[in-house]
This record gives sequence, structure tokens and C-alpha cells, in this order.
Amino acid sequence: MTLPLFTQSALRDAFVALRRDLIHDDGPRISTMRNYRFAIVQYNPDAEFDLRQEVQRLNSDLVANGWMVILIDLQQLFLDRVQGLEEDWAERVIQMEERMAHIDPDRGLNYLKSKLTPLIEGPDGLAGDCSRLICDYADRNPDKIDRTLALIGRAGALYPFFRSSALLRHLDGRTRNVPVVLLYPGKRRGATGLSYMDMFAPDNDYRPRIYP
Repeated sequence: MTLPLFTQSALRDAFVALRRDLIHDDGPRISTMRNYRFAIVQYNPDAEFDLRQEVQRLNSDLVANGWMVILIDLQQLFLDRVQGLEEDWAERVIQMEERMAHIDPDRGLNYLKSKLTPLIEGPDGLAGDCSRLICDYADRNPDKIDRTLALIGRAGALYPFFRSSALLRHLDGRTRNVPVVLLYPGKRRGATGLSYMDMFAPDNDYRPRIYP
């Protein structure tokens, strides 16, 4: 019998460890690096609904203990960006992608990448949106930074256009030192490697601690 890539108990253990490190007596300890409060919770893409249950449990627990949890939905941020473009932008892009894909599927995918990557990647992409949400709250509540958590999720909805290592790199120094945890759908490869959706070659460009 084939064992699941990532069990529900392992996911729960990851959130138990995350909670313990967040509410440490000396302040959030999700990273061993000073002034670098980033971490990743890695989970099997098939466990999305189990993940949401753990997020809800952690959110309720932290709020009950006086914390603020900023839940950031990458899919919604992306849709907000698309809706802010010209009214027929999405329709035109879909039609062109269909024409190109009819000739060659790779051409269709590359066309989509050329249109969507500028909306997602870079310091002014989704990282910029995440930064604004986090900083807006931190600026309004500077005394609560040590009891605030930003949870960034729904990265799987952006497959195959998203690079999580780039998102965290562009967020570094732009979060008012609020602890940030990225919920990462994929598979762990070695000590620091992560394969996005278990489809891409492992990316080893990660500084944050990876849970579990």
C-alpha cells in the first residue's frame, strides 16, 4: 500500500510547532535569524482542505489569546489585480491563449506567462499587495506587532505562474517585522528544497524555517 506524501497528523504537528514558536515567552521565534520573521508551512497539495482546518484552528486559538491574524489570499489578490485592468482584458487574453494553444500548447502557456507574470512577480506584484496589507495594520497597531501573524495562503491557485521564494524575498524588509508564514503546497526535497505543487524542480532558494 502506498503511503500518503503528507499525513494529516504531520500537518497538525507542523501547526502545533508553529503555535509554540509564535507564543514563545521571548516573543515569536519562528526564525533563528534576528529581525527575520518568516517561515513556511509545507503541505501536500492534496491536503488543502485539511490545511484550512488547521489554519482555522490556529486562527481561533491565537485570537482567543489576544492575537491578530491577517489572512492573505493570494488568489483573491490576483483576481483583484485582473479586475482592475481594462474591462475586456481577461477575455482578450483568454481568446489569444486559445488561438495559440490550438497551434501549440507551449505557445499558449508561454503567452499566458507573458501576461500574468507581471501581475504576480516582482516587488510591485503580489509581494507589494501583501506588504501593503501587513504594513497598514502594523502602522495602525504598532504596539501589537509581537502579537500579530500574517498567514499567506492559496498559492496553489496560481500554479504554474507563481514562485514563492521570490515572494518572500521581495517581502523581506517590508513587513514592519510582523511574523509572516507562507502556506506552501508542494513537497520538501532535502533540508531546504521545496518543489512547488510537487511538479517543479526543487527550489533551494529559501532562508525561512520550513515546518514541519
